[in-house]
Amino acid sequence: MPRDYPRSRRIAEQLQRELSDIIRLELKDPRVGMITITDVEVSPDHAYARVFFTSLGKPSEIDDATQGLRHAAGFLRSQLARRMKLRVVPQLQFKYDESVERGMHLSQLIDTAVAQDAARARKKK
Repeated sequence: MPRDYPRSRRIAEQLQRELSDIIRLELKDPRVGMITITDVEVSPDHAYARVFFTSLGKPSEIDDATQGLRHAAGFLRSQLARRMKLRVVPQLQFKYDESVERGMHLSQLIDTAVAQDAARARKKK
C-alpha cells in the first residue's frame, strides 16, 4: 500500500510549526522582526531543510532578517532538537519567499487593468 503522506512532508510541516514558535517566542535578534514561515522543504535524507519566509518591510529589512536568521540557525537547530524526536535535525537554510510579493504585484496589475477597461467602457457609452 503506497503512502499518500510521506515522512518528509510531515517533518517539514512540524519544522514549520516549531520554527514559527521558536522565532516568535525565543529568538531575541532585533534584525529578525515580524516574519512568517511560508514553507519548509526537507531533503530526502532529512539532513537539510530549506526554510522560506516572508516579511513585510523594505529590502534592507529583509536582508537584515535573512542575516539574523542565518546567524541564529545553530540556536534554532538546537531548540528544534529539544522539541522534536528526530535522529538527525536538519541543517537550516533560510530563503526569502518572493511569491507573496509577486502575487500582490500581479493582483494590483489586474485591478488596474480592470479599472481601465471599465473606464473605457463608460467613455464609449
